[in-house]
Amino acid sequence: MSETILGISAYYHDSAAAILIDGEIIAAAHEERFTRKKHDFSFPINAAKYVLEEAGVEYKDLTAVVFYDKPYLKFERLLETYHAFAPKGLTSFLSAIPVWIKEKLFMKKMLNEELAKLGKGKIPILFPEHHLSHAASAFFPSPFEEAAILTIDGVGEWATTTIGHGKGNKIEMLRELHFPHSVGLLYSAFTYYTGFRVNSGEYKLMGLAPYGNSESSQTKGFIEKILTKLVDVRDDGSLLLNMKYFNYATGLRMTNNKKWEKLFGIPPRKGESEITQEYMNMALAIQQVTEDIVLKLAKTAKELTNSKYLTMAGGVALNSVANGKLLSSGLFDDIWIQPAAGDAGGALGAAYAAWYIWKGKKRIVNNKPDAMKGAYLGPEFTDKQIFNLARKYKTKYKHYDSFDELIKIVAEKISEGNVVGWFQGRMEYGPRALGNRSILGDARNPEMQKKMNLKIKYREGFRPFAPTVLEEDISKYFVLNNTSPYMLLVIPVKEDRRNPVPEGYNDMELYKRLYHLRSDVPAITHIDYSARIQSVNKNTNPRYWKLINEFKNQTGYGVIVNTSFNVRGEPIVCTPEDAYRCFMRTEMDYLVLGNYLFDKKEQEKLKGDSDWKEEFKLD
Repeated sequence: MSETILGISAYYHDSAAAILIDGEIIAAAHEERFTRKKHDFSFPINAAKYVLEEAGVEYKDLTAVVFYDKPYLKFERLLETYHAFAPKGLTSFLSAIPVWIKEKLFMKKMLNEELAKLGKGKIPILFPEHHLSHAASAFFPSPFEEAAILTIDGVGEWATTTIGHGKGNKIEMLRELHFPHSVGLLYSAFTYYTGFRVNSGEYKLMGLAPYGNSESSQTKGFIEKILTKLVDVRDDGSLLLNMKYFNYATGLRMTNNKKWEKLFGIPPRKGESEITQEYMNMALAIQQVTEDIVLKLAKTAKELTNSKYLTMAGGVALNSVANGKLLSSGLFDDIWIQPAAGDAGGALGAAYAAWYIWKGKKRIVNNKPDAMKGAYLGPEFTDKQIFNLARKYKTKYKHYDSFDELIKIVAEKISEGNVVGWFQGRMEYGPRALGNRSILGDARNPEMQKKMNLKIKYREGFRPFAPTVLEEDISKYFVLNNTSPYMLLVIPVKEDRRNPVPEGYNDMELYKRLYHLRSDVPAITHIDYSARIQSVNKNTNPRYWKLINEFKNQTGYGVIVNTSFNVRGEPIVCTPEDAYRCFMRTEMDYLVLGNYLFDKKEQEKLKGDSDWKEEFKLD
């Protein structure tokens, strides 16, 4: 009889559910995709219902439900932290403790109440530690029989960083760094100070960093102040934060703003205000410090395990710039990073921990790239459901019986400068759209980045876009011999594709640098001549591969722009209706849902001038 394990992450941010049957990943999804609340932290009731349905399993038949961390250990950390810092933090204490006493201390009761909505049955509930869940999500689905494991995030229960060793079906934890000393929280403090939202704006800070001037005395001064005043980084990558400068342990803000302003000479930036050069330099400074810490931690992992391979998870593992530099260092023969590296991935890791560690099941590593199935683990929709959507909105479309005929038209539209919403197959698990819930454009088009940021995504114009490249063509465009299926590596664009930098480049204002034509694929070449790569394998995602290959047949380029199918502030689309509404709210030109093609001009003609903008809440 098959054994089925349901993994759950919830109550912090990015709630999710994942399900294994006999150790195989069947389905996994973020709750935000169903509720349409970005970073939804509530119990993932919709995601859990979906994964059970996808697995064809009733709740009563589950072997176990596994929650991704230990709530009582978190409460212990909360109490000990407030005690250590007392009498500081009384306001924060008074706001946090009632919630914990009312809800989180009774987590098992809360979970049982929520799980009862899924069905009846006395199912064991397990609670692995937070960083064990991360470590399990990194190692067990990886292609390695044995590997070092590095997990880095803000904080779990006590641990903020761990180094482990995976072998077969076992994980041994070797080193831990404890709260309040945290690489993730250090990076989040700078996210906050530069005017972005903590737990969601870190990737914006990473995207801003290349606009900093590495030769500037200010940037060098910022690095020196970070390393002498804010954090003491040891040779093994462990660190001590000077808590006089941070408020997150007991306060309601990340930083002591008065001390930071005195130290750095600039005030905290207000969100949505102009981003001036000093904040770009600050972003570069903390990015470089973070990269150095990650490299030191990786060296320690290598020394402790003597492994050829490294696996990674935790929120900091989504820092694709640091990942690219770590891979390029040659420290390990190969690196594998969990595509859902943040807390959502904890649901999968918790389920894996139960299967291999609790149940003691044998782990067999096959020759596939990994066990993640390309991260295409969410819901998919039929042509009938797409047809029903079109009928509901009384909209025009063209249906193609031949997918090959459809992609010829779509590739041509992209080559003509159009932006295409692309919705196919199963939704991605993790924060990246990987070709099933994507917005696509021509990487050769010098206007594409600007158009996508300002007219499609409605977000900051400095934000870079990622290329999707045919796996077999990676080395034609990028300095990379490995694959990068999950868009988790930032790698340089090849020298022979670059255009020279004009004199005074680093002194130009942000948007003049941004719109300089840097290469023959300018829409995906960041200002430091790097790109965050997604490679597409013909077998893993045949439909997306066929589209890019057709684009290559028409243009000679096996690379296109891929960004997630959503607008700023909203989760990636899940259903055909989510996709259609997003399409109508933006200046996308075409929408492809399965084998259906929608033309924006036709939609606008059909809707008329007055009612459709209100219907789709377009500003």
